[in-house]
Amino acid sequence: MPIATPERYAEMLDAAKSKGFAFPAINVSSSQTLNAALKGFADAGSDGIIQISTGGADYLSGPSVKNMVTGSVAFAAYAAEVAKNYPVNVALHTDHCPKDKLDGFVRPLIDISAERVARGEAPLFQSHMWDGSAVPLEENLQIAEELLAKCAAAHIILEIEVGVVGGEEDGIVGAIDDKLYTTPEDALATVRALGTGEKGRYLTALTFGNVHGVYKPGNVKLRPEILKSAQEAVVAELGLDAGAKPFDLVFHGGSGSTAEEIAAAVDYGVVKMNVDTDTQYAFTRPVAAHMFNHYDGVLKVDGEVGNKKQYDPRSWGKAAEAGMAARVVEACENLRASGHTLGA
Repeated sequence: MPIATPERYAEMLDAAKSKGFAFPAINVSSSQTLNAALKGFADAGSDGIIQISTGGADYLSGPSVKNMVTGSVAFAAYAAEVAKNYPVNVALHTDHCPKDKLDGFVRPLIDISAERVARGEAPLFQSHMWDGSAVPLEENLQIAEELLAKCAAAHIILEIEVGVVGGEEDGIVGAIDDKLYTTPEDALATVRALGTGEKGRYLTALTFGNVHGVYKPGNVKLRPEILKSAQEAVVAELGLDAGAKPFDLVFHGGSGSTAEEIAAAVDYGVVKMNVDTDTQYAFTRPVAAHMFNHYDGVLKVDGEVGNKKQYDPRSWGKAAEAGMAARVVEACENLRASGHTLGA
């Protein structure tokens, strides 16, 4: 199917919220990882989200070029073409963008989408993330308000982060401290600044002990009930019906989370969960196995010529893509997204 239109993306998120599941948002950094993500969603019968980080966009432009906008535009164009061959809806998203990279990443991409929309075309990306976790909340929300207006005009959904995700991703380091836990007061400040949709739709990453990268369960205490408290605080503030979920929530830093923690987060309103570290490993592990098992074919050992079929990048690349696609299927199952597609 073609890349999801803004209207279809909104329908996807609405369906996740009303039916109690969440979409895996799979980070990619190459055509191979993109193809693996698409295959995984198709195998799971699930619509989904594919995203690139600042580092992924930089890499996609070419290691000697390192231009995030160039990489993003190239990625979106390639994704738009190959996605037509898969029977699921896919939305394109840009991941964590800190303040110092806004002018070189998100703002130019929003401008490109605004130009496309003015010509009657779809935006280049369906959503963008502004990561204001490293600045004071007031500044975070001021910038978010400005970006939300621009995104809404370009038919794009904004994603924000309120609180701090610990660990490291693409050079962005979050300390592991009390800021890992968003407070109800933070949630209320967010709604007061950005509204509940009337100023434009946005996704909110509230933090409840999340950490980027690799960690074992128990090293950091996840507290999904924080998400429930945030939703309830806004319900009380606005006089909404009991049990309403005003926030469209995002789960960051989920590697090592238990099935119970993931299920609780989805129950409290998570509609999108970022998946990166686990799929990176799932892609690389089969490559390592191929190289170890066929070392005398991929290397020209003792003056021999090796085996072209074994060092052909397609031979190990197919195995890598299959491994990553299987992990995407697992993510869909964990988030109850399997079998959920809106169709054409």
